[in-house]
Amino acid sequence: MRTGDEPVHARSPLRIRCGLALWGLLWAVAGAVAFVNVGRPEWAAACAALAMVAATDLALVIRHIHQGPHYQPGRKIPPYTPDRGRNEAYGIRKNTGRGHGTGRP
Repeated sequence: MRTGDEPVHARSPLRIRCGLALWGLLWAVAGAVAFVNVGRPEWAAACAALAMVAATDLALVIRHIHQGPHYQPGRKIPPYTPDRGRNEAYGIRKNTGRGHGTGRP
């Protein structure tokens, strides 16, 4: 079952991404420790850099999860309808795309 009106408002599976980022972080830290113990500082540095990338990704995913249902709606919230370049609240029409006139409303 689809949970969004892809590709315009596709919803990211943040819980899976959080688990994968945590798994990658644990393996990268374990690799860095193992390579330090065997005397391979270059590989340890590479694993440490990968651990930093995984930690950054994990922090961003957790931030997005904490932003609540507006950022990541649950299954009971219907998908957002596409804007289609209009903002009815202010009577403004955006001209997005090529060759659609002069950009005037």
